[in-house]
Amino acid sequence: MKKWKLGLASSTLAILFLVGCGSNGSDNTSGESSGDDKAYTIGMTQIVEHPSLDAASEGFKKAIEDAGVDVEFDEQNAQNDQTNSNTIAQNFVSQGVDLIFANSTPSAQASLNATKDIPIIFTSVTDPVDAKLIASFEEPGGNVTGTADGNPEAIPSTIAFMAEEMGAKTVGTVYNTGEANSVAQIVTMKKEAEKVGLKLVEAAVTASSEVKQATESLVGKVDVLYIITDNTVVSALESVVMVANEKDIPLFVGEFDSVERGGFAAYGFDYYDIGYEAGQMAAQILKDGKKPADIPAQYPQNLKLVINEDAAKEMGIEIKDEWKETAEFLE
Repeated sequence: MKKWKLGLASSTLAILFLVGCGSNGSDNTSGESSGDDKAYTIGMTQIVEHPSLDAASEGFKKAIEDAGVDVEFDEQNAQNDQTNSNTIAQNFVSQGVDLIFANSTPSAQASLNATKDIPIIFTSVTDPVDAKLIASFEEPGGNVTGTADGNPEAIPSTIAFMAEEMGAKTVGTVYNTGEANSVAQIVTMKKEAEKVGLKLVEAAVTASSEVKQATESLVGKVDVLYIITDNTVVSALESVVMVANEKDIPLFVGEFDSVERGGFAAYGFDYYDIGYEAGQMAAQILKDGKKPADIPAQYPQNLKLVINEDAAKEMGIEIKDEWKETAEFLE
């Protein structure tokens, strides 16, 4: 009888021990999965499709991939409509995404209007301080940080090249007055043009369908054209290139993708790179637990001059030997 009782007790203890081991093993597996393999959702909002913004988005996603973060991307395009941008941002907030990637000034402003809690990483924003997205580059504050597309030396260098190397007296530009990004650049253009004695002639648009006519209105009034990183105009850049080629007007642009699409020259950088840098910031937030307020915003790095030789021929521009020493050339 005593043996039976001892055997029962031993069996009971053995069962309890096995159950306990099984329970602990299950808990450990669950803990490892929730810690290392957590999946996140990033809402990606972009104001309009064009190569520069698309390249920034690709760079962003590549940085997330390289950081080893498990992410599902919800990609939305506003089709150059601010109302759509607002709706996209509000939907992201309702869905409870873990982070918002805002590609352009209007997209970032709509996102910040929609939430002060969800982390927002912007790119392709020329002046995030003026756009009231961050307090400063060094200390962004709030729930927003990111990478700007406005190198402080880009516009001054371009304006100086027009005056000193092209002998231009007047420069024409087409831009959307509704884009804070563009308005900030126009202010800089005016300031820099005055320094070198250039006259700035402006043509305003509100939609991409107006770009060609606005560009044609500048013919006979300007020596060169300068299209900044205005999303509305860049999305219809071929219309500007057509006029520039037909009328032999040198066309300067704000970034390299526009050089590849037919612009003569740009002091700029690769949008893929600023998108990638923005993705690295997002990874710090999701993976390392950092807050946007603690991550300084960045300007684009590695400013350089790129010239399109084929475009130069189309616009009747003779390439100077000294340019070959300082510029990169597309053929």
